Amino acid sequence: MSKPVIAVVVPSYKVTSHVVETLSEIGKEVSYIFVVDDACPDGSGKLVQEKVSDKRVTVLFHQENLGVGGAMITGYKAALETDADIIVKLDGDGQMDPALIGELIAPIVNGRADYTKGDRLDSLTGLSQMPSIRLFGNAGLSLLTKISTGYWNITDPTNGYTAIHRDVLKALPLDMLSKRFFFESDILFRLSLYRAVVWDVPMQARYGTEKSNLSIIKTLWEFPWKHFKNFHKRLFYNYYLRDVSAASIELPLGFTLWWFGLIFGIASYNQSMETGVAATTGTVMISVVPLILGFQLLLAFVSHDVSAVPTRPRHKGDLPW
Repeated sequence: MSKPVIAVVVPSYKVTSHVVETLSEIGKEVSYIFVVDDACPDGSGKLVQEKVSDKRVTVLFHQENLGVGGAMITGYKAALETDADIIVKLDGDGQMDPALIGELIAPIVNGRADYTKGDRLDSLTGLSQMPSIRLFGNAGLSLLTKISTGYWNITDPTNGYTAIHRDVLKALPLDMLSKRFFFESDILFRLSLYRAVVWDVPMQARYGTEKSNLSIIKTLWEFPWKHFKNFHKRLFYNYYLRDVSAASIELPLGFTLWWFGLIFGIASYNQSMETGVAATTGTVMISVVPLILGFQLLLAFVSHDVSAVPTRPRHKGDLPW
């Protein structure tokens, strides 16, 4: 039984303190390593060329900074030109242990998943090691990602330690993916439209002297809006354009009834306060019944959405291993 051919893409920006050591830890199971220097001001790419003699390593250079997503798109395209079966994303800052590559790709190799990602929130040990601000940020982003992508079974959405089968990668519109830090969340959204199977793989991050290039302020401002847009795109595509089900009716009807009950109830309450006349039982029921029915219909939609998480891998079944 032959083993899968693995390629690793390492986006590099201000990682000169860790990238060489990170590359040295990548095991022999990997056949190709693509280091993408994203116009790094510290010269990460040149450092790799000077210090790393590993023949598996190819350094690609950007003339301008495109962001982690832009670097990954370049690396993905280069990997697809090889015979790699699985492409792994490994950051060059030393937080991701290359020894975990085998565990990361295992669900894909076994034919159970199309895309896998690390999950630092699986164990209490991992939670205690994560800085508090990252922990709370991950919790909030996890909820937003579940809603926008429909992958209710995953957490730690910003985890960049990922692996993907080449058949699935080829099916994605790479040039349409977000070029900046929203890349990991955006690729999950694209995978959801493709109905790919995504798995979390428990891991522990290694926190040291590295500094994150992710701006917390930009994340709080940009990510919710982008998740909001992706959520509505997913709803339209999955529930109205590609398929129509009971959930297609439950969502708009539940939303309409809930808002009608809420607005009518507030208006009736204000009127009672101004006139000093208590609302009649009928008036109260006109508000309460739509609120309850609307809420129940929305719960029914969420239940359907949770149960609709893809479970059948999309990549070819005639695997070479």
